[in-house]
Amino acid sequence: MDSSIVRAHQHAAGAPKKGDPTGAGRRGGPAVGAQIGEAIGRSRGGLSTKMNLAVDGRGRPLSILLTLGQAGDNPQLLALLDHIRINPPGPGAPRKRPDMLIADKGYAHDSTRRALRQRRIRHTIPERSDQVARRAAKGSNGGRPPTFDRVLYKRRNVVERCFNRFKQWRDLATRYAKRAAIYHASLLLIAAIMWLP
Repeated sequence: MDSSIVRAHQHAAGAPKKGDPTGAGRRGGPAVGAQIGEAIGRSRGGLSTKMNLAVDGRGRPLSILLTLGQAGDNPQLLALLDHIRINPPGPGAPRKRPDMLIADKGYAHDSTRRALRQRRIRHTIPERSDQVARRAAKGSNGGRPPTFDRVLYKRRNVVERCFNRFKQWRDLATRYAKRAAIYHASLLLIAAIMWLP
């Protein structure tokens, strides 16, 4: 596992609920119409599910987690990494830590960077503009910007290509399955097909 690229993508899971044309639900707490146990939440587009995905450097799925459509991407990152297990050829413990993690600005939080450093995972995550401005406002006390490799970051497109491969299966792209367990099992089956030579 030379590198791991992560991203989340939202999938439709039904039409907006009557009386709530925005589909936004109420602020705070579970959204109206959300089914937390089935990974169905309510976002602007209506009922939806978010698929959090980690892939290797060749675009093969390593870990898949389902969350509510309105859930943030960043809180799922460490759980997504914890689900990675690569068995080496022959004896030995499974590999759990990538050499490099590439992620977009949705994962650019100080707590995330700190957790990745504690786990000794090198990462390339661009800074958000508000983080750059906050550091600049502090002057010399703002510290150094985190390391960011622009050339390496261009390889993040492999996760987008993996999502496109998943979307070739129409029932996965639109989530026809009502139960999260069935939907997740279908994703794992397709992921196994992607690993075939």
